[in-house]
Amino acid sequence: MRTVSALTIASGRTEHLENVILGLAAQTVQPAELVIAVMQDALYEDLPQTAFPVRQIRVPPVEGELPLAAARNRAAEAATGEIFVFLDVDCIPHPALVADYAERAAPGRGVLMGEVKYLPQGTVSGGLDFERFERAGVRHSDRQGPPEGGLRRCDDYRCFWSLNFAIHRDDWRAAGGMDERYVGYGGEDTDFGRELDCAEIPIWWMKGARVYHQYHPHYMPPIHKVASVIRNSELFASKWGHRTMEHWLHGFRMLGLIEPTPDGLRILREPGEADYALCRQAPDMPYANTRRVLDKLQQIEAAQRHGAEREAQVERDQADLLRHPAQ
Repeated sequence: MRTVSALTIASGRTEHLENVILGLAAQTVQPAELVIAVMQDALYEDLPQTAFPVRQIRVPPVEGELPLAAARNRAAEAATGEIFVFLDVDCIPHPALVADYAERAAPGRGVLMGEVKYLPQGTVSGGLDFERFERAGVRHSDRQGPPEGGLRRCDDYRCFWSLNFAIHRDDWRAAGGMDERYVGYGGEDTDFGRELDCAEIPIWWMKGARVYHQYHPHYMPPIHKVASVIRNSELFASKWGHRTMEHWLHGFRMLGLIEPTPDGLRILREPGEADYALCRQAPDMPYANTRRVLDKLQQIEAAQRHGAEREAQVERDQADLLRHPAQ
């Protein structure tokens, strides 16, 4: 069986990181190592003991912003395994995750994206109980479900998601890693998906390789990160000829936070408490959902509108946000 390096990036969230490590320690097939790209001043102390080595590599913030793309690159550069398994710091791996990825990842196979279930608040407070996680976890309504078995080709690069994926080191090198000009929140995943597509490296949805996403309060659309979303969307446009993250940009515009101008997107104001209240993930919500907020803003009730009709309207509303002034 091919050797697996587990990789994660982290800033704060010590308890989440500890649970990731405990999940890796509970694997039926242990990883060869865990590499943590640490995006804060101090390395983590007193992490759980494991049978495999845990290495920390510091990747400093850039002007106060988290270097997410660079951190993943540094972790991959330090990894020794044949298969890279990237897990976000809030994702507890199912005990079969490493074995599932090791069985299916191979040179030329491309990217494998395993399953994700979101846990409600308080689910992890009693420690790691995978039967409880399985009962409580829910899938994201805006993400495709896994295939019935094995793999299903993903033909839309925009669906690439760095939350939980595996790739052979040869394919990672062929893709060139992530573009480190993306700093702060948003855009680096879609850009990497586009790079994979251009390099004809396939992306697959995978049955198995499941993670359980630990609850933490969030905002969708990410109004707490408006400036970095706009900056990274404009970077994407300078590279590919059109913007990305249009559903978030659409939400920002509907909230009156931004407007498109001949010179690019312009921030009109900072979010206020009413904006945060609308976009805030409530304690009874396992995940934040941009669609929920857009439906409220557009006064569209999902139960009263056919899915295809709603999607067509959203696409029309977002179309002009994709266009870059340079075109």
